[in-house]
Amino acid sequence: MQTRLRELREDMDLTQLECSKIAYISKNSYIRYENNERIPPLDTIIAFAKYYNVSIDYLLDQTNNKLR
Repeated sequence: MQTRLRELREDMDLTQLECSKIAYISKNSYIRYENNERIPPLDTIIAFAKYYNVSIDYLLDQTNNKLR
C-alpha cells in the first residue's frame, strides 16, 4: 500500500501534510503508512480511495485497475 500512496500523492503534487489532512490524521501517521511502518485503519483507507477515486483493492496493491 505504501507504494500506491506515494505514487498517488506524487502524481497529484501533494505534500505528506496535505495527504494527512485528507484522512484527518497526523502527518506522522501518514508518513508511517507511506513508509510501511503501520497499516492504516479501514476508515483511512476508504478516505484515500474516495479522494483519489480509486478502488480499495488498488490501494492495497491487489490489482492494477484503478477503477472502483
